[in-house]
Amino acid sequence: MVYQAAESRYDGMKYRRSGRSGLLLPAISLGIWWNFGGVDKLENSRAMLRRAFDLGITHIDIANNYGPPPGSAEETFGLIFRSDLAPYRDELVVSNKAGYLMWPGPYGEWGSRKYLIASCDQSLKRCGLDYFDIFYSHRPDPDTPMEETMGALDAIVRSGRALYIGISSYTAEQTCQAARILKELGTPCLIHQPRYNMFDRRIEADGLLEALGDHGIGCISFSPLDQGILTNKYIGDVPEDSRAAKHDWGDRLAQEKLSKVRQLNAIARERGQNMAQLALAWNLRHPEMTSALIGASKPEQIEDAVAALDNLELSAEELGRIETILGDS
Repeated sequence: MVYQAAESRYDGMKYRRSGRSGLLLPAISLGIWWNFGGVDKLENSRAMLRRAFDLGITHIDIANNYGPPPGSAEETFGLIFRSDLAPYRDELVVSNKAGYLMWPGPYGEWGSRKYLIASCDQSLKRCGLDYFDIFYSHRPDPDTPMEETMGALDAIVRSGRALYIGISSYTAEQTCQAARILKELGTPCLIHQPRYNMFDRRIEADGLLEALGDHGIGCISFSPLDQGILTNKYIGDVPEDSRAAKHDWGDRLAQEKLSKVRQLNAIARERGQNMAQLALAWNLRHPEMTSALIGASKPEQIEDAVAALDNLELSAEELGRIETILGDS
């Protein structure tokens, strides 16, 4: 059956400007790190992408190494794009990243010009796209000059391979350095993608959000639900089909952390939300936060995340209670 996007797809989604750019992104974006690989069911992946777009999620985030195996998430996206989403290409923001290991030898990872441009070309082929809307340096390279990495991103934009560029997992200091170089090159940094959630607040201590505000750079957090811990999934017994069970997360599901989730969930219930929705509202409370990047294993989880946008306001009293529960998390 030919897919036709819902006419109501823009009715309920909230869009936020990325820094001081002209680009608006949905407050909830969909990442395809898990459940879109070669080992996963194509029809489930298709159902999730269709539902996401029907709900106004116009931003799809990929990376070259997503799968498993690496590269297969891009191939899955390419299949679904050709069959379903190609007519809507100009309504989509598709981002991709390079930085982690993709092929053997000295040129298959990190941040050299050779690797980034070669990886971008490979990713475009696997995704079946003419260009990416955003292309990221997935992680800083300690052994490659920042000027070379940023110069490669600038070249990717100038060659038409991407419209904007971003960085991921850079410290505040590295971000300021990258921003200065890119400004001099004439291709400003659009967005930064750090890990951020209630149990991982390093970007607050680092001053990253303030640095992004100073440079007019947007922010999109990954793992806002701490890979499922900040949901109702693990409040009881760990489900056998969950990532926690499959990948033996061990101390990540320590009783102390789960005890905090149960206390936070009580606040969520008072707000008429579930735990995941509270965690997303908490994540998006910063004015610098453009979007929260979620993963999903079924369409209902995407619907649940988007419903968080119905109640984003957190009172000072609620924020104080959350801080008390989190303590030194």
